[in-house]
Amino acid sequence: MNTPLHITLAVGDWSDLFLHFLGLSLLSIGGAITTVAEMHRYLVVEQHWLTDAQFNASIVLAQSAPGPNLLFVALMGWNVGLNAGGFGTALLGVLASMAGILIPSTTLTYLAAHWGQRNRHRLTVRAFKQGMAPIVVALIVATGWILTGVNRATEPELARWALIAVTVLLVWRTRIHLLWLLAAGALLGWHGLI
Repeated sequence: MNTPLHITLAVGDWSDLFLHFLGLSLLSIGGAITTVAEMHRYLVVEQHWLTDAQFNASIVLAQSAPGPNLLFVALMGWNVGLNAGGFGTALLGVLASMAGILIPSTTLTYLAAHWGQRNRHRLTVRAFKQGMAPIVVALIVATGWILTGVNRATEPELARWALIAVTVLLVWRTRIHLLWLLAAGALLGWHGLI
């Protein structure tokens, strides 16, 4: 059983939680999941605001749920808040952790995009965008390649290639919403057809 701790947090502790996640936001190159070790050190080892079980459960639950993988930060804040009191403090924990992890990276992204848009006529900005375009496309293709499993020989490759071709044509030539294609793929997978 995951028994909660009973802790007391002062105003300074809440601001420390916020500031810690604020700093982690700028270190989270590759996503917030890359800073899990530091979160564990701070929340479990140093502050004793979470148990190991609560920390691990926050990550496992968030990673298994649909949606952004950043949800584990909200669950950690929620658990800190629950340990400190109840529903109200749990909401405060979610607010402190999520605002801390989101504000710097979101602000930096917004400012960089705004600067890039203002300076789109500069040669360096155009060169950067043109250089990044094939990299982004290649990463998307590589992700699709891995997800489709074309590199595995467990099923007939012709069927996989046909499914990929049909999907590409539907996306390219029709106005079918992508969610319908995802739902169709989920149904085909559920029935074991792909």
